[in-house]
Amino acid sequence: MDSRLRAGQACLLAPSRLAIVKALAGQGALSIREVARRVGRDVQAVHRDVTTLINAGVIDRSAEGVEFPYDRIHFEYDVNAAA
Repeated sequence: MDSRLRAGQACLLAPSRLAIVKALAGQGALSIREVARRVGRDVQAVHRDVTTLINAGVIDRSAEGVEFPYDRIHFEYDVNAAA
């Protein structure tokens, strides 16, 4: 697998983005402002992370807001020591 792809996947799984996914799970559509409130972060920073998650297909955007459209998601990845 291309190392650039792996680096991109690692960025996708940043703790701040996983917090957004957790905040959305089972909640239906929420505004970005509400997501930011729930994760305790700045609205603009959350907006950037939400856009990344939407582009990756992890969450969806609708007229009502953003939502996690799955019942469950499983991430599996290897962590290697730095060279």
